[in-house]
Amino acid sequence: MRVWADLSLEQDQAGRPVAVLSGPLTVSSIGVVDRALREHDGEVAAVDISRVPEIDTVGAWTVWRVLRDYDAELVGASDQAERLIAAVSRSKGHGETGAHRLPLVERTAQGIGHLVVGWGHGTLQIISFLGAVLVAAWGIIRSPARMRWLAVVRQAELVGISALGIIGLMSFLVGIVIAQQGAVQLEQFGAEMLTVNLTGRIALRELGVLMTAIMVAGRSGSSFAAQIGTMKLTEEIDAMRTIGVSPVEALVIPRILAAVVMMPLLGFFAALAAIVGGAFISSFTLGIPFMTFLLRVQEVVPIHDVWVGLVKAPFFGLIIAMAGCYQGMQVKANAEEVGLRTTMAVVQAIFMVIVLDAFFAVFFTEVGWG
Repeated sequence: MRVWADLSLEQDQAGRPVAVLSGPLTVSSIGVVDRALREHDGEVAAVDISRVPEIDTVGAWTVWRVLRDYDAELVGASDQAERLIAAVSRSKGHGETGAHRLPLVERTAQGIGHLVVGWGHGTLQIISFLGAVLVAAWGIIRSPARMRWLAVVRQAELVGISALGIIGLMSFLVGIVIAQQGAVQLEQFGAEMLTVNLTGRIALRELGVLMTAIMVAGRSGSSFAAQIGTMKLTEEIDAMRTIGVSPVEALVIPRILAAVVMMPLLGFFAALAAIVGGAFISSFTLGIPFMTFLLRVQEVVPIHDVWVGLVKAPFFGLIIAMAGCYQGMQVKANAEEVGLRTTMAVVQAIFMVIVLDAFFAVFFTEVGWG
């Protein structure tokens, strides 16, 4: 039969409130006492554990938490209990458990402070990573023989060729949606033929490269983070440094170069697939022949729209590769952090791609390519 720990509140000779614990303070028997201590809203001047025959780390942590929160003194502790409580008090993160007792304003200020400090540390880490990439790139420029071209070709295959199917299908379907919805709205003004203009310009200028960047971020950016993060976790990167191989040169630079080179090609391919999708649905809903739609696109879409998409694509590839590689290099603790960093890589890459796309939209409008 299980024996539960018990709590009683008594007074010492000076009339001070004392929390008297009895029974085994172990993980399997402390539940009732721990709940009572958390709900107690009075004062505790001392904690008496002279009636405790057995204590483990969980019990020591519970006693220590009461000592800290109420600034109480310990009474009747055995040598084993004193050693455990002292060890718990020195453990990492022990100061976090009392945060719930702070006033709301102080907790809010503390949270903001932690957030600002975290941003500061993150900024320094990003700057350090950028510096390492620039140093590695300069070293390769000075000694081109150090470039791992086989790795670049392999990453280009994974980023580009292997993604043609899903990107082409996605863009084809998106082109169908744009043409269909655009035709429905333009029909109200008797301007169904402008569906060709809408589909062609938005696909070549914005949608092709943007949707491709989002797809590559979710597909290749996450892969970069997971691969490098797993290598960091299994200490393969430390082994590379030990034998004199730069992890940035061997792992980061090939991925960045592959993403920068393949993104314009994938973006142009996606734009063409979207236009084909628009031509396909228009041949059924608008009565515009397939080839007529394609020839009309050549007439109504200015060439600078093509260049706008091609100019943006390498920058999107750079952001995606940098985010994935950076988050992978930050993995330290365990396998769970690999998944966390992979998610962060995708979210950060997509966010930065959209922000940069907005910047390019304003820039090209100002230079007359709007």
